[in-house]
Amino acid sequence: MYKKSAEFYDALYHFKNYKEASEKLRNIIYRFNPKAKTLLDTACGTGKHIEYLREYFDAEGLDINEDLLNIAKQRCPEILFHLQSMIDFDLRKKYDVVTCLFSSIAYVKSVDNLFSAVSCMAEHLNPGGLLIIEPWFSRDTFWTDIVTVNHYDGKDLKITWMYTPKAENDLSILEINYLVGTPAEVTYFKERHELGLFDDSQYRSAMEKTGLKIEYDKYGLFGRGMYIGIKN
Repeated sequence: MYKKSAEFYDALYHFKNYKEASEKLRNIIYRFNPKAKTLLDTACGTGKHIEYLREYFDAEGLDINEDLLNIAKQRCPEILFHLQSMIDFDLRKKYDVVTCLFSSIAYVKSVDNLFSAVSCMAEHLNPGGLLIIEPWFSRDTFWTDIVTVNHYDGKDLKITWMYTPKAENDLSILEINYLVGTPAEVTYFKERHELGLFDDSQYRSAMEKTGLKIEYDKYGLFGRGMYIGIKN
């Protein structure tokens, strides 16, 4: 995922208000763990959440995509970033908060991987720590048979990206078409994104298996909900 589009990631999601989302996340964290000081953002991408969360927490990031992490390191050079998979990482330390935001958890694809990832994240929590996950859509809420299109219109960079989402078994498939224009040239490429369609019971089971007490925020940061697991 994002193997071809990594350099354009921030432009593609220019419409996301990371500052506002991070402030809301900070309030949620302090509501359940007012003494939280350390935070690990898994699947952190280009570090846009960490850019704001670092003001309040001793933050670190983790992602499997080296190109995205290189952008994150340029954005937040003082932050420690880890090139590992959220399914089976081992950082040999614990945190007050572990997050997996913007539905990135769905990139684990399978239920087995979901349980492994949640277990891994929970193992990296201090007592009283929080595991915060923004879910992707379920089979019941995923949309198909429509066309989705987004645009970025910068001075020297224009992007149109478009896809028609499909569901295959327990996966959502996004065959994304990108048209990218710069003063030098106009290029076209495609990326296939496969995201697992997990339901509420699967998220809850994965968290409960690790002994986490679950709170649920129906809206979350961007309207997709939020699972908050509290380590006893």
